[in-house]
Amino acid sequence: MQNHETAPYSLTPLPDEESIARARHLRDSLKQRRTCRYFSDAPVPREAIEAAIEAAGTAPNGANHQPWHFAVVESAEKKRAIREAAEAEERRFYGADGDDPKASEEWLGALKELGTDDAKPFLETAPFLIVVFAQRKGGIEEDGKTQNYYVNESVGIACGMLIATLHEAGLATLTHTPSPMGFLREACERPEWEKPLMIVVVGRPSEDATVPAHALKKKPLSQIASWL
Repeated sequence: MQNHETAPYSLTPLPDEESIARARHLRDSLKQRRTCRYFSDAPVPREAIEAAIEAAGTAPNGANHQPWHFAVVESAEKKRAIREAAEAEERRFYGADGDDPKASEEWLGALKELGTDDAKPFLETAPFLIVVFAQRKGGIEEDGKTQNYYVNESVGIACGMLIATLHEAGLATLTHTPSPMGFLREACERPEWEKPLMIVVVGRPSEDATVPAHALKKKPLSQIASWL
């Protein structure tokens, strides 16, 4: 390998039994994670959000450029504006305005079992919206000029770590991806070289929250993994 400055690799070794136990414990915890569409307006400690974002910021990424930004929206005015813009796009997606829907019949059919539609009240009800931006340029200095690498892959991993940490904190989440999402850049006052990737809605579930039965169906290990 090339000569470069290094630091010791630090990872506490564990006996096999503890490794298995820890992996299974986290597996069982994450198996309880569900996308929530019914949020309470009950407050959530900002410190939990900060810790989850810090965890996401440790994700593996291309050339260590860390090509992400997490814009945390808690202003009622901002949340309302984001909801209005997102619902306008959703009405076009579902054809709720009377025009032909942007989505194909197959896509709409796949969503039918989840019961989704153009109404997105959770964007206003939940205490926090984390708008995740992928930085196409910027480098670690965020100069807006340096090329970043494996941006979508890097930010996708970070989002997974963000959601897992929020779940471990006992918080409900939902990932929302209106299309197009350009309005989020303006709403969050972010530069042109950043691309909005998703909104992570964070809060506590309402007392009468439910999830679609279809969402409980998960592929077994034998279907999602192969051993070569």
